Amino acid sequence: MGKRFWFSFIALAVLIVVVFYLRQSNSVPARNIRNSLQAVVRKPKIIPTPTPFPFESLTIPYLRKQTYKSSLGNLQQIDQNSSYTSYLTSYMSNGLKINGLLTVPIGVAPKDGWPAIVFVHGYIPPKQYNTLDYYVNYVDYLAKNGFVVFKIDLRGNGDSQGKPAGAYFSSGYVIDTLNAYAALQEAHVPSLSESSLTTQEKSSKSATTKQLSTTTPTQSPAAIVNVNPKAIGLWGHSMAGNIVMRTWAVKPDIPAVVIWAGAGYSYTDLEKYKINDPSYQPTPGASASAGLQKQIQKFYGKPDLSKPFWHDIAPVSFLSDLKGAIQIDHAEDDTVVNIGYSRDLMKLFNKTSVPHQLYEYPTGGHNISDPGFIPAMQDTVEFYKKYLQ
Repeated sequence: MGKRFWFSFIALAVLIVVVFYLRQSNSVPARNIRNSLQAVVRKPKIIPTPTPFPFESLTIPYLRKQTYKSSLGNLQQIDQNSSYTSYLTSYMSNGLKINGLLTVPIGVAPKDGWPAIVFVHGYIPPKQYNTLDYYVNYVDYLAKNGFVVFKIDLRGNGDSQGKPAGAYFSSGYVIDTLNAYAALQEAHVPSLSESSLTTQEKSSKSATTKQLSTTTPTQSPAAIVNVNPKAIGLWGHSMAGNIVMRTWAVKPDIPAVVIWAGAGYSYTDLEKYKINDPSYQPTPGASASAGLQKQIQKFYGKPDLSKPFWHDIAPVSFLSDLKGAIQIDHAEDDTVVNIGYSRDLMKLFNKTSVPHQLYEYPTGGHNISDPGFIPAMQDTVEFYKKYLQ
């Protein structure tokens, strides 16, 4: 046997003796060494969590902590019929001027003000989008049934300021919707009725029937619109299904939500069903959103509600907080957004006490066009009358 063997053997023997001594001895040096070794072995390795953590601004808890406050700008009258008056107006959201079409019923408002709907459009190529050209029949049907309808032009769409953010991996459109909601809540005059109007207010209200082009200092938007701040619902189509569900999760006391052919509620459903929209046109904003999606998945992996980030971004994680009601409308032959999105969402709502209903129409496609349009609108109006009036 060589010297190396005997050296290793002696070293091992010494180590065994030292370990035995440290384990058995009650001497002060032995106890101190044992305590030091145990502290090193047992002390957990703490990895600090960055604050704020990456992409926190997309999460529902983060958005709940923010403040949403806005008001309607001047009203520019553009049309009037026997049922309602239409105005172009705007409001501020994140420092951006967001435009919209506002319809106000003709007649005396209910004691607490008109019930209202924030109407959120689906995907239309942002440069192609125009306030007056899309969802005309939808708005008309709702407006003729006694609702103030505020169809907002999401940031970067049409002439609204900002860049189009995309729905699923940005909070921009959700913030625009929450600020539109706040603007309608501000458009309220307490106990406004014909019997209680001052002479100036009566003159102001009467003047709205004389084809005014804009509001004047004596004609505040609130006096003309007079919304019931406790009776404002949401309507969303396609990508706006995700937008209004996230909005509702941020503001759970919204009393009524209607979604037509929506998508993206759990984020795992986006992986499952995808979206097949032939009208989609990539824009710099959309490319940034797609790039953001890749960054998120690189950092957090694919959607998985058991992971904190995906749990906090998905509106379905907060269904038990919701205090209003929801109706979903979807055509079975929708080739853009699979009806499975809506069916899966209903299964989740079945586990809650939230009033919910899914109406399926045999035909109508992604927009629920004729012959499904009128039945779907009738179902929508009946729902809003039940929960907003």
